[in-house]
Amino acid sequence: MLAIASGGGHFVQLMRLAPAWAGHAVSIATVDPGTRLLAGDAPFFTFRDVSRSDWWRIPLATLDIARILITVRPQVIITTGALPGLIASALARPFGVRSLWVDSIANSEVLSGSGGQAGKLCNQVITQWPHLASGKTEHWGNVL
Repeated sequence: MLAIASGGGHFVQLMRLAPAWAGHAVSIATVDPGTRLLAGDAPFFTFRDVSRSDWWRIPLATLDIARILITVRPQVIITTGALPGLIASALARPFGVRSLWVDSIANSEVLSGSGGQAGKLCNQVITQWPHLASGKTEHWGNVL
């Protein structure tokens, strides 16, 4: 399994999901090498950060994430966002890799921009707000 997220709150929420993958082989990927200790003994990877506001970084971040996918060869991707999780899911989908998108708790009125796109790429999209669940997006509870 590959657990991947941008930095800050996305990564904090991802690491709060760690009990769910206890006992499974998981690798962790994020943008900040300083968060290595939070990953415990899991293999840890970093990639260049990217967002919609700095879209010109997408090609280099995509190469970083592709290298991680080639190294890890996950069967499942779990992400709490943002754009890097979407990139990982898009790159892995043609190879049959399943993906779970957990939209950020910060998006209480609408799904995040990437979360809205995740429904087209990910096998499962969940929101942490019950009133945002509809169609493919489900509410299973919250992380925080």
